[in-house]
Amino acid sequence: MSKELFIETDEQRQWLEKLETISESIKQLAQQTDEQATFPFENFQKLREIGYTKITLPKEYGGDGFTVYDALLLHETLASYCGSTGLAVSWTIQNVGEIFENRYWNPQKLDWFGGEIANGATVNRAVSEFAMGSPVRGGRPATSAKRGGEHYIINGRKNYTSGAPDLDYFLVSAWIEDEDQLGFFLVPKTAEGVSVENTWDVASMRGTGSDDLVLDNVRIDQTNLVEIPNYTTGFKLNGWLLLIPATYLGIAQAARDYAVDFANSHSPNSIQGTIAQLPNVQTLIGEMDLALTKARFTIYGVARLYDDPTKKATLVNEINIAKHVVTNTAIEVVDKAMRLVGAKSLQRSNPLQRYYRDVRAGLHNPPMDDITIKRLAETAIENNLKTKE
Repeated sequence: MSKELFIETDEQRQWLEKLETISESIKQLAQQTDEQATFPFENFQKLREIGYTKITLPKEYGGDGFTVYDALLLHETLASYCGSTGLAVSWTIQNVGEIFENRYWNPQKLDWFGGEIANGATVNRAVSEFAMGSPVRGGRPATSAKRGGEHYIINGRKNYTSGAPDLDYFLVSAWIEDEDQLGFFLVPKTAEGVSVENTWDVASMRGTGSDDLVLDNVRIDQTNLVEIPNYTTGFKLNGWLLLIPATYLGIAQAARDYAVDFANSHSPNSIQGTIAQLPNVQTLIGEMDLALTKARFTIYGVARLYDDPTKKATLVNEINIAKHVVTNTAIEVVDKAMRLVGAKSLQRSNPLQRYYRDVRAGLHNPPMDDITIKRLAETAIENNLKTKE
């Protein structure tokens, strides 16, 4: 089933057409980005120029005011051009959407930051640390913030800071020593003591620039302590996280499209016509489209529920379920595309081998599959006990 079915507004369609104007240049850079493990600065610049980095900023601040559903439509398309670009830029539109939806910061800070985003600024949370493991499992950061007059002094190292080479701001989680609690500090990349160390050397999503952020006695004004989390780590309802699986859905669609095009054009001399007429090939195509259709109904259905104020409060595990379904479906679809194409799919010049490596990264984006399954089991058990009370 085509994504066309899920387009609901003229604004969505206009934005998809705008993305199409830069599609070829992004696609052409994707192979080089992967092979050289370089950050796609050119792609980020193009996205800034067309206003993509501010699509989830409310209209009153100069953005497009897109909902989660709106953003998914665009982002799935962008990720089909280049997975690394899609994942790296997703963190800005996720964080902007979440911050302004929940109004985490005081109004004056939001007004100022809204202006920065409207002018093309990018941002990501810097949370992960090697010693801590995954943040969603509740570890305490070693990064520390200590009061020094009207400032905080921050020291620490963060890893997996996606987009780091081209971010303007970092939302750094740190343990506030004087208050003995966790806080998020807005740290500009221009602050003295801030540096990015090129450590990202992995097999998939090689161009996301998920490098280490190093903070060496960084002095930050006390007003840059913008958030004091008051939720249980790992289980805060955040529909903007759906942009992560949307990235992998886009990559899977690109793999499916390549495979179908290959089937319609490949004509070995052992048969008449193309392999698209072979029953086993048609089975693979049908199975890919079935899987993608189920994934789309899942992710767009959950997004619609999240965007509906009357339904949002009833969501429990649905966002986690969507992530689980879509990321695992993406792996399945790319695998079938490679089976269809055959050994040619393993050639380094073939995009399918890149798609294969990239979609596997979804297994390691939060929430992890085991957490989703555990929460589903706990919810089922709790609900059963309630019915017996």
